[in-house]
Amino acid sequence: MGWLRAVLVMVLCLSPMSALAISPDEVLDNPALESRARDISAEIRCLVCQNQSIDDSDADLARDLRLLVRERLVAGDSDDQVRQYLVDRYGEFVLLRPRIEPRTILLWGAAPVLLLAGLLILFFAARRAQPSRPEKLTKEEQTALNDLSRNLADPDRR
Repeated sequence: MGWLRAVLVMVLCLSPMSALAISPDEVLDNPALESRARDISAEIRCLVCQNQSIDDSDADLARDLRLLVRERLVAGDSDDQVRQYLVDRYGEFVLLRPRIEPRTILLWGAAPVLLLAGLLILFFAARRAQPSRPEKLTKEEQTALNDLSRNLADPDRR
């Protein structure tokens, strides 16, 4: 019973607490707009923290960006227009999931290519490490080996 309580406490401590970053004065009165704002904020990188979305961050800049997202939605912008506004202002880096475009194709393709290259290297290294079968000796080589073995076994026989 005590272990169950400990597991429950660990799960609660490790669960994301994104709702704590948003203060009540940021929340929009319109639930549909607030839902859209949360969806957009979850995709925008905090430029201070860099590993968190602005929805998860307590940084002042993240708060400013959350307010900016809500202002743009209240002004009538679509979700894509809000994202594009932020990209125009802060660059593609502001998106937690960069778009697939010609200039970002290296970013998207590098991981699978490197993984494949690593697997190929491991495959060929494993093949090379396997002992190869010895080839059969020719009659001349076998005769020479037998003579050598006899000479080594009986050094006085020379």
